[in-house]
Amino acid sequence: MELNSRVPSGPLADKWSNHRFSNKLVNPANRRKYKVIVVGTGLAGASASATLAEQGYNVQTFCIQDSPRRAHSIAAQGGINAAKNYQNDGDSIHRLFYDTIKGGDFRAREANVYRLAEVSNEIIDQCVAQGVPFAREYGGTLANRSFGGAQVSRTFYARGQTGQQLLLGAYSALSRQIHAGKVEMFTRREMMDVVLVDGQARGITTRNIMTGEVETFWADVVILATGGYGNAYFLSTNAMASNVTAAWRAHKKGAGFANPSFVQIHPTCIPVHGDYQSKLTLMSESLRNDGRVWVPKNPGDKRHPSEIPEEDRDYYLENKYPSFGNLVPRDVASRNAKEQCDAGKGVGNTGLAVYLDFAEAIRRDGEETILKKYGNLFQMYEKITDSNPLVEPMMIYPAVHYTMGGLWVDYDLMTTIPGLFAIGECNFSDHGANRLGASALMQGLADGYFIIATSVAHYLGTTSMEKISGTEAPFKDSKREVEDRIDMLLKNSSGGPAGKLTVDEIHKELGRLLWDNCGMARNKEDLEKALEELPEIRQKFWDYVYVPGDGKALNQSLERAGRVADFLEFAEIMIRDALAREESCGCHLREESQTEENEAKRDDENFMHVAVWEHVSSDEPPKLHKEMLDFEFVTPSQRSYK
Repeated sequence: MELNSRVPSGPLADKWSNHRFSNKLVNPANRRKYKVIVVGTGLAGASASATLAEQGYNVQTFCIQDSPRRAHSIAAQGGINAAKNYQNDGDSIHRLFYDTIKGGDFRAREANVYRLAEVSNEIIDQCVAQGVPFAREYGGTLANRSFGGAQVSRTFYARGQTGQQLLLGAYSALSRQIHAGKVEMFTRREMMDVVLVDGQARGITTRNIMTGEVETFWADVVILATGGYGNAYFLSTNAMASNVTAAWRAHKKGAGFANPSFVQIHPTCIPVHGDYQSKLTLMSESLRNDGRVWVPKNPGDKRHPSEIPEEDRDYYLENKYPSFGNLVPRDVASRNAKEQCDAGKGVGNTGLAVYLDFAEAIRRDGEETILKKYGNLFQMYEKITDSNPLVEPMMIYPAVHYTMGGLWVDYDLMTTIPGLFAIGECNFSDHGANRLGASALMQGLADGYFIIATSVAHYLGTTSMEKISGTEAPFKDSKREVEDRIDMLLKNSSGGPAGKLTVDEIHKELGRLLWDNCGMARNKEDLEKALEELPEIRQKFWDYVYVPGDGKALNQSLERAGRVADFLEFAEIMIRDALAREESCGCHLREESQTEENEAKRDDENFMHVAVWEHVSSDEPPKLHKEMLDFEFVTPSQRSYK
């Protein structure tokens, strides 16, 4: 496997401009001769489809839901970063670049991160032009608020519904192209395989969720925009349909998978409340602007929060990190919450929660102001927990939220398979070992609106490929393999459910294994133990899982079984990656590698690289490759938010 990042030479601030100029182009009259497949219709996929169609390409877009409006991007709450410096508080493209690469603990490419910061301003202009209703100041200018890991206010927002509003903007652009006939939309399709012809990605195989039909589609370029793999842990803030299948299928066909152990644990989520829970709910990081995080000073103090006086409260983030306070990056906040709960200071029935208190903000600004900022989030919290944050503190605890790892891509966002691109959360490119808040929306729209079209044009302008019709042998082989796998998933169904296990039972067991051994804190002993136990869970799945029904119609149990089967395979490279990286960085805390103050301790001498895993075969362990990271324009340092 060759890892050529194709990062352009020259000064950091000129790389993207020079790259666009040196890239090959496709004449507007010739673009209609090419067909592009886009898998996924969240922010990255919808914006990419709309942009490519607007430029004249013929686009086929595949959506796992009944409408792009149901993509998980809709769940993003807090905002989107951009270096507009409207607050005149010292922000700049370079500061956004530095905050992002530092927040990722210096485990991302400089050039990719700088481009993201550079494009951020164009995203805001694009979205305002679409009519996205960003919050505004009294005088009509766009409002900003602060997010973790930054000392400036650069986050643009639409109350607690920013992802929804941005997605509606991208959806409107996509709908325009559907109406114009440049985008053909396929809903309720789940991608099951990538089809390679002469080593190039030339199509996909899908399953029609409603009818069970397995179909193949051909194209000149395939773009994956299929999100992250946080649901491997069973409980996460991800939508129930979020999965790793598309990325994993691409990996098994030759696409390298980068940093799979880099999983973000978000510090402000509603805590687990029972054994029958199917997902967790995020409470926006923006709440930490006005909410104060605290626990009782004394372990085991079970008094109601209103009965605990100030002198008996530990505002641990403010005390430990005076420069950033409650707005430290997510990995830092999450580890500290775990540390407090492990010390016996956790609150609530389970002891696995900390308080997020708005009493001081309400006294300072008034209820009306606070509700204008966070009203829908307060309503959501009260509806789920039957507790009013205006009256008593929220209870929060870290939960799996986002995955920084993903398919390895070069500067053009192309994977190690020619013609296969990955954008948004399903690639690894911009966030290193920890994503700063409000950067996911920024990356998705940067990739979709402003980067991918340049990359596709360059690939098509420099690559010769045979004309195909979709009837070639690789398409038939792929379809047969997908059908055989579906038959395997259903093989235990004939004897009835007696003595069998449900898909969710296996998924919960896998999730517990990953959370306990490859979660917020990791060590060699636990990771090796998880690697030993994983094959047993995988075998149990194939021997005992019961999937009712058949594959010829809507069958949600079959859908979940296929996704869990892929999670069971994918979990191996997650654990192997965490085991191989014997340092702490960002979200990845190896207990053997900590400072005296229990902060993450990097090992730049041995681990200043991107870990890229290659699938060898079903019978052999994956092979590790390394893309070394060179820092020309910043000097990696031990992160400090004190």
